[in-house]
Amino acid sequence: MREPAFDSISSRRRFLAQTAGLAGLALTGAGARAGGSDFISSISREVAIPGRPGTPAWFHPRACLVPGGQENEVLATLQTIHGSDVFGPIHWTASRDLGRTWTTPAAIPGLGRSPFTDGLEAGVCDVVPEFHPATRTVLAIGHDVFYRNNVLARPQPHRKPVYVVRSADRTWSAPQRLEWDDPRASAIHSCGCSQRIMTADGDVLIPLTFGSENREDRLVTSVLCSFDGRSLRIRRVGAVLELRAKRGLLEPSLTTLDGRYYMTIRAEDDRGYVATSPDGLAWEPMRPWCWDDGEPLAMSTTQQHWLTHSDALFLVYTRKTDENAKVVRWRSPLFLAEVDRSSLRLIRSTERVALPIVGDARAEPARIPLMGNFHVVNASPEESWVTVGENRPKEAWWGDFLLARIRWSRPNRLVG
Repeated sequence: MREPAFDSISSRRRFLAQTAGLAGLALTGAGARAGGSDFISSISREVAIPGRPGTPAWFHPRACLVPGGQENEVLATLQTIHGSDVFGPIHWTASRDLGRTWTTPAAIPGLGRSPFTDGLEAGVCDVVPEFHPATRTVLAIGHDVFYRNNVLARPQPHRKPVYVVRSADRTWSAPQRLEWDDPRASAIHSCGCSQRIMTADGDVLIPLTFGSENREDRLVTSVLCSFDGRSLRIRRVGAVLELRAKRGLLEPSLTTLDGRYYMTIRAEDDRGYVATSPDGLAWEPMRPWCWDDGEPLAMSTTQQHWLTHSDALFLVYTRKTDENAKVVRWRSPLFLAEVDRSSLRLIRSTERVALPIVGDARAEPARIPLMGNFHVVNASPEESWVTVGENRPKEAWWGDFLLARIRWSRPNRLVG
């Protein structure tokens, strides 16, 4: 399917009007930080695509930079949400003016609902696109999900990563699955929502959460895959990390900086975890995320993601505070803080709000838009973004596609 023309469905002027001044809310200054890193000059909140009542609520918006000479493109995948883990088909949208306007979302062929067996329907969710420099393609990976009567089926059949490829001529391939014949992954193996690493020689380093039919908790590892612009194949499997608490370890994300590899991991014991590796496969024992004084962060079964600058490493996350204690899984606001890479702890004085709470979280916590499913992209040397689809379970799941624009005080040399 060819791309439609850019029709600029949202503009800076439009979203400022539609959100009554909230879209341009600046988050700099004392109210937005408890100290601060001099790497970040400002953070602002914008509505990329409105999703309030009467419009589709776009969920899981995740973006990647597609270099193209004088006209870089940012491509995002996203899908509608209609209930708890009840998603519509995967769509894509793009911007060629650093996120100020976006094309009308268009469905990606083959990533909608289809009949399965025993009255089930199969869908796809948690898709993350990444540009693959060696082949100049976009590799978008999610995983399958199964429904019965438009409700999440329980138990789920074996779930696997599902991927499509957008070629240099901007056409999409048919969906394929990343196979892994390992008895430890007899129930699920998934890299949904995860940040991956494209290696210099064209391989892809992917973090996986996986589990078998005979245990409830999931484990995590990383796999090194070959990718030729068409097919993805697992070549090597890394060390395994585990935590026997409820569902175990979920939604790992990877980054690398100065020759060291980092994995951040969602867990279900009121903690998030971090591990490092010299090569992205041989993982050292993980440790809980703590402040630089050793106090652990209170995190509730929500993903974290990396914000990587050429000179510093940051984490984007949620955590429990006095203000959000009644909000589901403390999924608002989104914070960021710099990582002390020598101690693998967060520098408390650098914490800032990436996207703030909207509403009164103490008086009306059920009405707070949740922001636990988010993504990070380096959009240019001057700025990086956090993208998220708000959702309001008590109000028909509607919410805006938000963009936090993080402006750097010095160029990010990871973006050419």
